[in-house]
Amino acid sequence: MSDAENKTLDSADIMKVLELLPHRYPFLMIDKIIEIDGDCSGIGIKNVTINEPHFQGHFPKQPVMPGVLLIEAMAQTAGAMCINARENTDSPSLVYFMTIDKCKFRKPVVPGDQVHFHVKKIRNRATIWKFDCTAMVDGQKVAEAEVSAMLVDSEA
Repeated sequence: MSDAENKTLDSADIMKVLELLPHRYPFLMIDKIIEIDGDCSGIGIKNVTINEPHFQGHFPKQPVMPGVLLIEAMAQTAGAMCINARENTDSPSLVYFMTIDKCKFRKPVVPGDQVHFHVKKIRNRATIWKFDCTAMVDGQKVAEAEVSAMLVDSEA
C-alpha cells in the first residue's frame, strides 16, 4: 500500500477545538473540525442556532448570520488546523488573522443551517499561511474567501 492509501485524517471535537483556539463563547465560531489533513486541508462545522447573540440584532424578524462571522469561522478552522499540525512543538501558538481576499457572499445562512467550512492551504512561508475557503450549507456554496494568518509563539 502507498502512503496515500494508509493516510488517516485527523479530527477535532469541541474539546480539542477549545484546546487549540483561545476563542470562547460568544466568539468561538466552529463546533468541530473533520477530515483534518495536517495543515493542508480540513472541514470545520458550525451548527447555527437561534440562541446566538447576533440574531437579536441581525435581523430580529429575519435572522441572518453576519457574513463577517462566516469569514471568522473560516479563519478559525484554518488556524486550529495549523496549531494542531504543530502539536508536538514545545511552545503553544496564537494565530493572528492578516488578510481577507476574494470574499463573496452567495446565500444567507439562517438558524437551523449546518455550515461546512472547507479550507485548503494555498501556501505557507515561515509563519504565514494562506487558505482558500468555501462555506457550504446542504451542498450549496454560501460564501467564499481567501484568508491569511500568522502563527506566533505565545508568551504564556
